[in-house]
Amino acid sequence: MDDVIIVGRGIGGLTLALMLHERGIGVRVHEAAPEIRPIGVGISLLPHASKELGLLGLTDPLAEVAVTTRDSRFFNRFGQFVYSEPVGRYAGYDWPQFQIHRGDLQQVLCRAFLDRVPDGSERLLTAHRCTGTDSGARGAAAHFVDSVTGRTLPSAEDSAVIGCDGIGSVVRRQFFGDEGPPVYSGVNMWRGTTVWEPFLSGSTYLRAGWLTVGKMVIYPVRHDVDREGRQLVNWVAEVQTDQYNEQDWNRTGRLEDFFHVLADWTFDWLDVAGLIKGAEQILEYPMVDRDPLPRWTHGRVTLLGDAAHTMYPRGSNGAGQAILDARSLADCLQSHPSVDEALRAYEEQRLPATSAVVHASRSAPPDVILKAVHERTGDRPFERITDVITDEEMAALSDSYKRVAGYDRESLVPR
Repeated sequence: MDDVIIVGRGIGGLTLALMLHERGIGVRVHEAAPEIRPIGVGISLLPHASKELGLLGLTDPLAEVAVTTRDSRFFNRFGQFVYSEPVGRYAGYDWPQFQIHRGDLQQVLCRAFLDRVPDGSERLLTAHRCTGTDSGARGAAAHFVDSVTGRTLPSAEDSAVIGCDGIGSVVRRQFFGDEGPPVYSGVNMWRGTTVWEPFLSGSTYLRAGWLTVGKMVIYPVRHDVDREGRQLVNWVAEVQTDQYNEQDWNRTGRLEDFFHVLADWTFDWLDVAGLIKGAEQILEYPMVDRDPLPRWTHGRVTLLGDAAHTMYPRGSNGAGQAILDARSLADCLQSHPSVDEALRAYEEQRLPATSAVVHASRSAPPDVILKAVHERTGDRPFERITDVITDEEMAALSDSYKRVAGYDRESLVPR
């Protein structure tokens, strides 16, 4: 088949490019940003995602720049232990779970593409902002302008166009122009990274508190960043509020807008307030999602990742679902006799699955454990957690989300 045009050089777009190349299918990646540079903060790569990247031969490159997660732990806002479970290989999976800076992950993917594709630098185009697509019986086209100068660039025409252009997807908006902006959840997030001493196991994924009184997600993403053993620690402060609902994903956050909610958070083993104040930069994001779409594919154009299924980040599943999309689409394009059949099969596989994850991320993500503890204690310290909720109930809540999202151990048997 002819080349596939990928709009967007995020995690989903780069993973798809690598998977298509591995299957002998040519790709061209068009990115709106004028240069390739690491951006963002931390993300978690759950075992289903690390499996797919491992099958691309990327486990070792990822392990060199990431933190291999040992355990997931839950606490209330008073620092009292609620629940813990091992994760990844420490839980018996064949694949690790990683905590990684988003920019480091993008660099690993980009470097692999440039190393493996002989003319990779010519197939990874920057400053190409997509303005729309066309589709016909024999192929599809994407249209671009230079994101720096605004001048019109030559259109790209090939067998298919895949919109991997994120939450503000131009490709999606072309087909669902009356959809409106993403829907605000009532929760705002402030994110940062801080150089800090290792805490707990040194590779713990930590959740504490609850949204109505302030919730924190904290985990290291780089080891020994100062040659003195300290880590780069990613943190997210989540606060329920109707005040900060602007649709902006890169706005500089202000400490005074949220710090008062968390100012007295000092646990025996972690000074949360000090961690927040130690960040070099704080970014502010609204927690948003979109209702699942009735379809992704329009002729020879389809969607992938956040462009297809924006979801709350409470399950650490956005990047993982994009990676699963990429594997499904690459397999379908390789195995079906026509592009049209391949795109239909991809949508049939992934649209229902990701719609279920969108709904589960709203109603029953892993942190619903903390909601139960918060509500049953009336936001007060407890004497014994087993008087509040049993280990069996918490394990059931955690396992339920894993099954929906596709990273329970039974779903990850070798293929």
